[in-house]
Amino acid sequence: MKRKQFINSAATLLAATALPTLSVSAEENNPETAASILPRYLKKGDMIGITAPAGYITVEEIAPSIQLMESWGYKIKVGETIGEKDFTFAGTDEERLADFQKMLDDPKVKAIMCARGGYGSIRILDKINWTRFKTKPKWIIGFSDITVLHAHINRNFGIATIHSKMCNSFPDDWSKAEPIQVETIESLPRAMQGATIPYEATPNANNRLGVAEGMLVGGNLKTLETLAGSDSDLYTAGKILFVEDTGEYMYSIDRMFWSLKRTGKLSRLKGLIVGGFRVKTDADTEDFGETLEQIVLEKIKNYKYPVCFDFPVGHQKNNFALKCGIKHRLHISTDSVSLKEI
Repeated sequence: MKRKQFINSAATLLAATALPTLSVSAEENNPETAASILPRYLKKGDMIGITAPAGYITVEEIAPSIQLMESWGYKIKVGETIGEKDFTFAGTDEERLADFQKMLDDPKVKAIMCARGGYGSIRILDKINWTRFKTKPKWIIGFSDITVLHAHINRNFGIATIHSKMCNSFPDDWSKAEPIQVETIESLPRAMQGATIPYEATPNANNRLGVAEGMLVGGNLKTLETLAGSDSDLYTAGKILFVEDTGEYMYSIDRMFWSLKRTGKLSRLKGLIVGGFRVKTDADTEDFGETLEQIVLEKIKNYKYPVCFDFPVGHQKNNFALKCGIKHRLHISTDSVSLKEI
């Protein structure tokens, strides 16, 4: 065969046998439109593992949560980090990593409840082996510092997680718990079991009205800012973002919202949910001159999506369980605010 004929024949053969990459639409690889992977919802008799990837907590402090979750019909596995202490951490980085890894890899554990937040999850994040988790996902539960895990899992694996109260938020005496505590804590087993829960918020005069549909992502604002530019940085385009924080000065909150704006996190949202913000004040602090609502609205004045304030999520008693990475519908009118999984 002549060289020219050989080249033409080879080109024809390659074209005929090329991999069918064109059958994969751009939308399937687009983080704005990709659907989440759902871990299996829990049923009675399933095991929940409790571990502390961040701050120190005692066995006594988690006892009320164990008692209540057992009353819901679940078995509980207490991790080795509970009661361990290394300064402010629940054991050394190596101990917290090992305990979390065991929970991830244990096939009997169907959900992982983080005992508390604090600080420390980011110190072990890059050493976690997610191999088994990606093939056999399970619910990761927590908030505050656990935002590190929510964001990393959503960005890298597209697996849904639950932003919720943790063991240290359960009341010591359930019979004396306030109605709002009961309602918010009971939203957790409903979320773990697969219920589609509608949440409502009190209307705020600064809300921006409208309806939005998109994947729900978010968490603690300071933690999200810490993850900016990293492999755990959230994609927010086309999504509904929720944020909350505690113990920050108003100027710090302003700076963090500027960071969200300048990194493009606010420009292509479908909707914005502002949860609880417990602002830090002291005698030496000068008045910043702007309210939380003014800070937020200034950063989004050029965007048209709906926005609500005072949503029941954050470092407060009314902190409902939200499924991150799942499509929701946000509806804001003059007399009502609702968020529901769809």
